Amino acid sequence: MANDPDVPGSGGRIWGNVVLGSTMYGSSYNFLENGEVDRSRVFLTRVGAGWGDATFFDTTRYWNYPQPLQVTAQYSLRSNGTLTRWDDRSGSEWGNKQTATGFAAVKTMALISQTATYDTFLANTRGGALYTIRIPRTSPMKPIVKLVRSSTWQGFESMVIAKCGIYGTLLLGIDKDTDSGYLYAVGHANGTATVIKGLGKVPATFADAVYFRHTIRPGDNQMLFGE
Repeated sequence: MANDPDVPGSGGRIWGNVVLGSTMYGSSYNFLENGEVDRSRVFLTRVGAGWGDATFFDTTRYWNYPQPLQVTAQYSLRSNGTLTRWDDRSGSEWGNKQTATGFAAVKTMALISQTATYDTFLANTRGGALYTIRIPRTSPMKPIVKLVRSSTWQGFESMVIAKCGIYGTLLLGIDKDTDSGYLYAVGHANGTATVIKGLGKVPATFADAVYFRHTIRPGDNQMLFGE
C-alpha cells in the first residue's frame, strides 16, 4: 500500500488489496489534509473470490528508484499452510503462480528484506518461534526457512516493518488480544545470531482491524537490507 501526498485537494491516498468476506478487492481511499478519511472518495474494484481462508497477503515491489519498476509480486498464505506467489505484470494480470506447503504454523508475516533476486519475510508461529522465510524469484518456488528465535513471539497477530535511519530496521509487533504494540530494532538477518533489541511498549492503543506499512513516494522505504 502506498501514500501519494500529491493528490490535488487532499492529504494523500492509500491503495492496496483488501479481503472482504471471501472476495478480494483493489481498494483506494483519499484522506483530507486534517488526516480524516474522505468518505466521498472510497473505491473498491473486484479482483476475485475464494479468499476466505487467506491468513496473510502482501504485495512486494523491487524498485531501484528512479529506474523503472523491476518486479512486483503478490503473496498469500492460506490457513492450510500453502504459501503462494504470483508475478504481477500490470497490476491486474497475475501469472506464473508458484506454491509451497508446510506453513500452517505461521501466524503472520512481514517483509523484512528484498533484492532483485529474492524477497525475505519475518514470520512468527503459534508456538512462539520466529523465522525468516527467504523466497528466491526463481521457479519453482523454493522458500529457505531459518530459525531466528525459538520462543516468546506467539503473541503478535500483526507485524509491521519499516526502515529507520537510526536503528536500520524497526519492527512493530501488535498484540490484538490487548490492543498493544511493542517496538524492536532488528539487525541483519542471520539466523539465531540476528540481533533484536527490544525498545519497549508503544504508548498507544492498537484497536484497528488492519495495520500495514506504506511508502510516501515511489521507491521510498525499499526493504534492501537483511538476509
